[in-house]
Amino acid sequence: MATAMHHLSDYNPADVPSGEGRRFGIVVADWNDQYTYAMRDAAIRTLQAHGVKDDDIVVQHVPGSFELIYATAWMMDNADVDAIISIGCVIRGDTPHFDYICAGTTQGLAELNTRATVPVVYGLLTCNDAQQAADRTGGALGNKGDECAVTALRMADLKP
Repeated sequence: MATAMHHLSDYNPADVPSGEGRRFGIVVADWNDQYTYAMRDAAIRTLQAHGVKDDDIVVQHVPGSFELIYATAWMMDNADVDAIISIGCVIRGDTPHFDYICAGTTQGLAELNTRATVPVVYGLLTCNDAQQAADRTGGALGNKGDECAVTALRMADLKP
């Protein structure tokens, strides 16, 4: 979580397990792609920096954040990965659509995480405006993609 006290891209590399020999999935929403693609790219760079080979990173694109649920479930069951990062970005608008998409996507990804076969890393930004999204995708607060990749590496390391 980004706050004034926590930069999303700050971590101690010595505290992050190697990803060598592990395989990671990334499901990324194309909606608000200026933000989601920045998170995707940061996640890939961070995984690579910790020993994950390009061929061991599986990326699947979906139209929007709500579709992250289905694609993450599919990847969990079919892609032979050690952890999945689900990346999306929803920016509040004039209607309650924001609330429904954020709540539904959060609930769906949380339910997938309880299946416990593959860790699911929650990379859904829920922002009040575009500036908040920019700040969290390479701006003043770092990049949520870095944080998600570190989390995926740590969660994959829980499994023998």
